[in-house]
Amino acid sequence: MAVSDHVDFNGFMEGVKRRNPHQDEFVQAVQEVAEDIFDFIADKEDYHSEQILRRIAEPDRVVSFRVCWEDDKGNIRVQRGWRVQNNNAIGPYKGGIRFHQSVTESVLKFLAFEQTFKNALTGLPMGGGKGGSNFNPKGKSTREIMRFCQSFMTELYRHIGADIDVPAGDIGVGGREIGFMFGQYKRITGEFTGVLTGKGLEWGGSLIRTEATGYGAVYFLANMLATKGMDLGGKTAVISGSGNVATHAAEKIVQLGGKVLTVSDSGGFILDPDGITQEKIDWIKAHKTHRRGRIEEYVEAFPGAAFHAGKTPWHVPCDVALPCATQNELLGDDARALVANGCIAVSEGANMPTDLEGVHVFKKARILYAPGKAANAGGVAVSGLEMSQNSARRSWTESELQQMLRDIMDGIHERCLAYGDQGGGYTDYVKGANIAGFKKVADAMLAFGVV
Repeated sequence: MAVSDHVDFNGFMEGVKRRNPHQDEFVQAVQEVAEDIFDFIADKEDYHSEQILRRIAEPDRVVSFRVCWEDDKGNIRVQRGWRVQNNNAIGPYKGGIRFHQSVTESVLKFLAFEQTFKNALTGLPMGGGKGGSNFNPKGKSTREIMRFCQSFMTELYRHIGADIDVPAGDIGVGGREIGFMFGQYKRITGEFTGVLTGKGLEWGGSLIRTEATGYGAVYFLANMLATKGMDLGGKTAVISGSGNVATHAAEKIVQLGGKVLTVSDSGGFILDPDGITQEKIDWIKAHKTHRRGRIEEYVEAFPGAAFHAGKTPWHVPCDVALPCATQNELLGDDARALVANGCIAVSEGANMPTDLEGVHVFKKARILYAPGKAANAGGVAVSGLEMSQNSARRSWTESELQQMLRDIMDGIHERCLAYGDQGGGYTDYVKGANIAGFKKVADAMLAFGVV
């Protein structure tokens, strides 16, 4: 029975919309998973009778709190903070903290829901959570960011712990912010424990955590291409974003013999027909991280490139595409343009960057398409390895961690193949990822009874 004809599916989604009014991002995330899950559970009575999907789509808890801080001019500022603890059936809640003006409860609920399945796919014992604030760190001084982070943690600390909930970084939250929050946690509790990941190497962090999300997305892309007897050598790539994920995805593509044509930020994208080499990637990293500059200034340093203001790169002809910026950045028309221009594979470095229409376009075209919950799981995988290192009071070498990351991404790919094989040489990686992640969490929930 097709999902669209399944009355239970329609009733389920109506219930999700009714319980979560005006939370479009969360509803979209649930629908994307439910479209695949309902066919899978059609003949599995335990999942129905125990209301497993209904329970996963209702967070264990949503904590909302006020964050007061003082800016450099002595003005009192008020932001809102959240922590969404979605599901801990297979391990402590795990997911990043995002500081950005677009953060809402809906966005964090969608991210925590996705994180539940992403973490399950890694094979590591981690549940799903997400947190953040509508605080915008851009334009703020280091002292202002420190005061905000300390105030944020003063409320958050009571809801987290090394065996309860282990946050990490995300958009707007890097090593500096993690340091400020960890310092405040340690100050309040008197404990030095692995309560946060993404820490500095000097105080419990892990090697390759910075590179892991971008590298992992490219490893997954390479695995997909390998199923067709291809590799990245000589392939052209368009990438969105110019932050941590985008630059390291570009770096790994270059290392594997590909040619990167684009990167972007909120102002537009640059197209470099000569290719964005390692030297240029290093320039972007320094420009965006240390100087907080805009990507449009790339063309001043490298005059052969062009800047396209207010546009995304999805209409640039390419072999492969990696959306690495933010949610819903790649829309239906963009997906159609990629397919029409010969794109053969898409690997999502960001969380839910393709809207539902775009997902359906890629599926209909039967191209290689990896959803974020599978393709960008490398970051949380290395965060999980950081948790293990903290618990054991030890550190692994870079070569050991690189191999573990590659093994984890290979394992995720194999799990997606197991449940996504549609016959005729086509793998629906979205379906494979959704079912594989769901099954692991669902079976654990069945074992615990109704809790």
